[in-house]
Amino acid sequence: MDESSELYERVGHHAERPGFRISEIRLSPTQHVPWHHHSNIEDTFYVLGGRIRITLHLPDEAIELGVGESWAPVRRRRPHLVTNAGADPASFLVLQGMGDYDFVPGTG
Repeated sequence: MDESSELYERVGHHAERPGFRISEIRLSPTQHVPWHHHSNIEDTFYVLGGRIRITLHLPDEAIELGVGESWAPVRRRRPHLVTNAGADPASFLVLQGMGDYDFVPGTG
């Protein structure tokens, strides 16, 4: 999947080292990061602006975060979807590690 698409905008990488990276993502009110999982890494989220919702499976769970809030971890192989939970654009950091990055598309 293209990492910057109509679904979401990857603003940039703030750090990238073997096995670890920090990316900034921006979502308009209608954009989302589609259902996916990672084989070898865990995600940690930190909200810079707006609100996001992280919807997870195995088990089913929904986490809503606002500015300055964080949540971790989305364990490896756990399907998740990230949506904008508000009426304004949202931006957040996602810290990913430790291991090789992959993005495995899936369904919710």
